[in-house]
Amino acid sequence: MHGHHHDHSHPTRALAAVTLINLAFTIVEAGYGFATNSLALLSDALHNLGDVLGLGLAWGAAVLARRAPTDRHTYGWRRATLLSPLANALLLVGFSGALLWEAARRFAAPPEVPGTAVMLVAALGIAVNLGTAWMVRGGHEHDLNRRGAYLHLLADAGVSFAAVLAGAGIWWLGWAWLDPAIAVLVGVVVALGAAGLLRAAFEAAMDAVPRTLERSQVLEFLAGQPGVEAVHHLHIWSLGTGEIAMTTHLVRPPLEDHDRFIDRLVRELDERFRINHPTIQIEHGTSCEHDLHDRAPHAH
Repeated sequence: MHGHHHDHSHPTRALAAVTLINLAFTIVEAGYGFATNSLALLSDALHNLGDVLGLGLAWGAAVLARRAPTDRHTYGWRRATLLSPLANALLLVGFSGALLWEAARRFAAPPEVPGTAVMLVAALGIAVNLGTAWMVRGGHEHDLNRRGAYLHLLADAGVSFAAVLAGAGIWWLGWAWLDPAIAVLVGVVVALGAAGLLRAAFEAAMDAVPRTLERSQVLEFLAGQPGVEAVHHLHIWSLGTGEIAMTTHLVRPPLEDHDRFIDRLVRELDERFRINHPTIQIEHGTSCEHDLHDRAPHAH
């Protein structure tokens, strides 16, 4: 019997705090945007609202991921952390389209906007977004759920900085066209960020091999193990945040070291490839139909 240990702790408190902080700022920024008729502030607030919804989804996914497995959901709800970024990306695509439409309409007759108010509120946005990004920074390299939140917050800080520059231009030079121009910039930033996240989230939802590893390298590693004559039915996918699952059949003669072989292989798969939920079936003959493309290059 070969046990697996998984750490299912998720940063739910950090995600909750970041969500509430950004929601409060979004309300303030939207209020100033309506009061000053600034599309730059309203677009930034809309962008922040998209992130608040995304952060809320990430928060909810992190909570669901902690639910224990059941007879029907044998893996628990850990896959929620893969579906959350997909919904997040779709929301952002919709928001970017709305921003670009409104900005194009306003270019014809840019309204008068107080540049000082735009600068002050946008500067507050930089502080809020950088501060909350710092709160969720840990582990985002290997966590798609947290990566979505982290990248959105950094993008928000950059957009807020652009809004500060626009406010300065409106206040100093009287360039009213900068207000819708910033909205266009926001729309483009949102669309580009959402495209990358959408691709990664879609691949994870479709059980693609995680981009952090190469299937061919795992195949070569398994084929090189002592006594292994063939490798077939090798499948690798992301089970949830921080967990990679793998199933495979290994053709190997009946030896006395079966249990030790499996235990060592499980440890090395985790250490080398971060595959921490492997299922390995050992076969001693050729009675099973093998997919030719799953065979190792040097296997018999």
